[in-house]
Amino acid sequence: MELSRSIEDLRMGCVAPFFNEKAFPSTGGFVNGRLCSNLTGASCCLPCPLTDWVYPDNFKTATQSADWVNVVGMVGCAFLLLSWIVLPVERTHRHYLSICLTVAVVFMNLGFIIPLAGKPEQCFNEITPHGQDSSTICAASGAFLLLGGWGGVLWVFLRALSLHLQICWQMVVGRNYMWFSQALGWGIPIVGLVLLLIFSGVSFRFGQTCHINHENSLADFWIPLLIFAGLTVIIQFATFGYCIKVYLASLADGNQSTENTGGPSYSNSIRTMTPRQAYRRVRRVVQLQWRGIVIVLIIIADVIFFAIIFVFLDNTVQDIKTDPNKAKTWIACLGMTRGDKHACLDLAQPLVVGLPTVTAVLVLLAMNGLWLLLILGRWSMVTGWVEWFAALGSSRNKEFVSVDARMDLKNDPRSYEIAMSPMSPVSAGRKTPDYFGHTAPYHPHQRSFSTPRAPNNVRFEMMDAYQSHPEPPAATYASTNSSGYADMNPLGMNSLRDQEDARYSPSNYSPNKGPGHVFI
Repeated sequence: MELSRSIEDLRMGCVAPFFNEKAFPSTGGFVNGRLCSNLTGASCCLPCPLTDWVYPDNFKTATQSADWVNVVGMVGCAFLLLSWIVLPVERTHRHYLSICLTVAVVFMNLGFIIPLAGKPEQCFNEITPHGQDSSTICAASGAFLLLGGWGGVLWVFLRALSLHLQICWQMVVGRNYMWFSQALGWGIPIVGLVLLLIFSGVSFRFGQTCHINHENSLADFWIPLLIFAGLTVIIQFATFGYCIKVYLASLADGNQSTENTGGPSYSNSIRTMTPRQAYRRVRRVVQLQWRGIVIVLIIIADVIFFAIIFVFLDNTVQDIKTDPNKAKTWIACLGMTRGDKHACLDLAQPLVVGLPTVTAVLVLLAMNGLWLLLILGRWSMVTGWVEWFAALGSSRNKEFVSVDARMDLKNDPRSYEIAMSPMSPVSAGRKTPDYFGHTAPYHPHQRSFSTPRAPNNVRFEMMDAYQSHPEPPAATYASTNSSGYADMNPLGMNSLRDQEDARYSPSNYSPNKGPGHVFI
């Protein structure tokens, strides 16, 4: 009975379910979030939260289902980020544009996951919703949602701009563009978030997640957000138009001489390319960037859809507050039925966005993490994790072996006695060494920069020759060829060492011949 008397005191002449605004303090919570009307003479306010009176009972179930989809998307984004951090780049093909976009989507997911875990109270009192000043969960969820929305739009814009510069203007986006992207992609969202929290604020207006308030929201959030989203759409479709133009030009190109020529490099001018070369270059870039193109289209469509729906919902609620006559029939229905919302839901539908549309918006926003996982994720990431855990397990289970058993053969000095030089002849028959292979080392000659150098053992043979002959040979070993290897046939000898042995052997040196004459 005490409770009923207190409720009647709060009504103060207002019919159920409304409460008199004078019965509540003017501070605490988000006071401007009250929905009040003076149609009955007193300022009577609808109980908080508003969504409980304009939507059916399954509204909470729909919003919580969308929040759980955010949890699944968060897991997918965490898998991508861990893979980019731990696994090598050949397994993940990571790029800063993909990493930063994923981080922005993580912030957006946190805006829905934090209320799901905290289960906050949406109302400060019977008619006043909580705001950022009265609820830390509201402040955190709203800040993450706004930061993620700003970051997602900015990073898809930068990705679309990067692709446009590569395809249409033949520019190589390098380190300068990376620093420009970091400054723009995170600078604007951080500054924008500070301005939003100061001039607009967030409160519980639409389910368990705090959204931006109506005051100054168009100027400091929705209009700038839609401007960048529109620029992204324009740039993306301009890139598509250029690709179509290049493809049609390649079909009309009758120059067969360019059919098998390689694609031009980025240093060439775009005016010097034939249509076929331009088409091959564009096709190659699109094949490499198709994942980014798809994710840009998906996220920008979600953001524009959410912005339009929420702006319409916000303006509708604001119109009811400024002009209660628009909701006169619905308010009268609630008064006559003593708060039976089910009997008045049909009258409330023209005032709000339909539940199917709201559910679609929330689910599409929640699925951004899943789209990132499906599009940016690769099967090589899975195999990379399998190999990483296998290597981690093998390192833990590695048995102890002695130092002598672990000694590498090539580090043992005694192994040089049996090591075979790639330039020495093999013992099993006469074979031609692979002078043109990739594994044979190239040793430049001591007195020439264009010929191989003789092995080290030739020096000792030459010293023996010098000791047996008092007069050393001249600096020029052969006068028949500038390289010193006249008439050398790699296919008709065992190795270069044989040539050097024959060149500098004492039997081929004759002091009577004079210096500079060496016979082979």
